[in-house]
Amino acid sequence: MMPQTVRFITVGSLKESYLREAVAEYRKRLSGLCRVEEVELKEARLPEDPSPAEVQAALASEAKAILAAIPARSYPVALCVEGVKLSSPALTEKLQDVCRVTGSLCFIIGSSHGLDPSVKQTARLCLSISDLTFPHQLMRVILYEAVYRCYQIDRGTRYHK
Repeated sequence: MMPQTVRFITVGSLKESYLREAVAEYRKRLSGLCRVEEVELKEARLPEDPSPAEVQAALASEAKAILAAIPARSYPVALCVEGVKLSSPALTEKLQDVCRVTGSLCFIIGSSHGLDPSVKQTARLCLSISDLTFPHQLMRVILYEAVYRCYQIDRGTRYHK
């Protein structure tokens, strides 16, 4: 059994129509399997060439909004490069385990500068999708597809084949 509610907290908006359309398609597919919630937060404004201190201040500001958007009894999963890498079947098993604890799952995608350490520390799981680097807007599409795939694996459909 999989979580009943999946919340996606993302920093920054989808600017390209093809990315919005792809997310909408996977959201539609997922919505037949669970309740899908989206929280899109504004990315902190930074100058063209920000200093490390400016980036840290922006991440700290974004973290406040992210942490406030995590439901109290959900299982937060932060996407970050140093996170654990799981195959689709292994991620499905993890999500099934989460369902035994709570019916609510919360994925977090940070801005183009990543996530503040406080968000990673709050997460119950830090997940890396790949060793490759992707724009955070494209990562939203990839994450939606990965979560949809997990629900299909759980149902035993041929989608994963």
